[in-house]
Amino acid sequence: MTLPRPLAPFLSFAQALRAAGYLAAPEQTQTFIAAVGLIGPKSLMDVRRAAHATFGPSPERREEFDALFDEIFLGRVLTAPAPGEPEDMPNAFDAGAFEPMLIPEDEEPSGADASVAERLFTRRFVDDEAASLRAFAKSLPLALPRRRARRMTSGKGRTADPRRTFRHMMRRDGEVARLLRRTRKTRQRRVLLLIDISGSMKSSTEGALRLAHTLVNAGEQVEVFTIGTRLTRVTRALARRNREQALELASGLVADWDGGTRLGEALQVFLAVPRFAGFARGAFVIVLSDGLERGGPEALSQAMARLDGLAWSVLWLTPLAADTQFQPKTEALRAIAPMIDRLGNGSSPQAIAREILQFAMGARR
Repeated sequence: MTLPRPLAPFLSFAQALRAAGYLAAPEQTQTFIAAVGLIGPKSLMDVRRAAHATFGPSPERREEFDALFDEIFLGRVLTAPAPGEPEDMPNAFDAGAFEPMLIPEDEEPSGADASVAERLFTRRFVDDEAASLRAFAKSLPLALPRRRARRMTSGKGRTADPRRTFRHMMRRDGEVARLLRRTRKTRQRRVLLLIDISGSMKSSTEGALRLAHTLVNAGEQVEVFTIGTRLTRVTRALARRNREQALELASGLVADWDGGTRLGEALQVFLAVPRFAGFARGAFVIVLSDGLERGGPEALSQAMARLDGLAWSVLWLTPLAADTQFQPKTEALRAIAPMIDRLGNGSSPQAIAREILQFAMGARR
């Protein structure tokens, strides 16, 4: 069983305490981890206080205890500074130095006993991808489609605004100089992102999740689900600002990495849950999949027909479309082609970002 990465410093700290002669029983370590979870720490100081309360170092050994804590949680080297010179170390209680991994509020249907696939986090951003995602995040607020909301605001609409007109009249001694009007506010359409994590999409899964994290944090209303042999909602996990922690938390929720492909059944499960189906109503739906469905296309066709009826538009991106001469050849893609507004290139995060922005801007015109 692979040890979850966020637990590593807590267990290493207990081992370091025992090596230094402190009492650090397994029960105390469990209590320490549980205490941090209950506190919901906002800075490393909260974790340090939980350690003091749990392990109870004596006053004369408190300094040594804190030094061990800094070595494990901050990676400090325990060397003495030169005489007469300030210690060149970062602030130990910087709130940004530590962000604990929180347990998601929603219990996901496929998240129990999931094995974390560490390969999702061994890679590093290349410069061009990181720059592309930053540019993508900046462009999203203006590019994503908007819809009219129920609330009204001042503007050049057809509806008169009696309250503002009356206030305007009172400032001019009862004279109605002009009739003020109001219009409906607009808000960003919900974006629904469905990511195929089956074995045939293995090489694209990491990039898709990184782009999904950017989309969730830059958009106003974004929902993300993974689909393979199961359906898993990972929106809350990807809402974390720290990308590494968000991806690690999301990977722990998903149990069917690199498995088989049952897109039709997974989409039918999605549409069978009223709350999930509501996410698709009037939404900009983006599907990242190669469309290599197991079995016949009947289930996928039925699900896509209903999804197309609920959604504002459906953008299907496949890594196979990296070839400019690409034509859908699988039976499933040919069957659902009439239900898709665009079939585009999903071969990389940069290509996906470009397709989303171009489609959204073109649709707004």
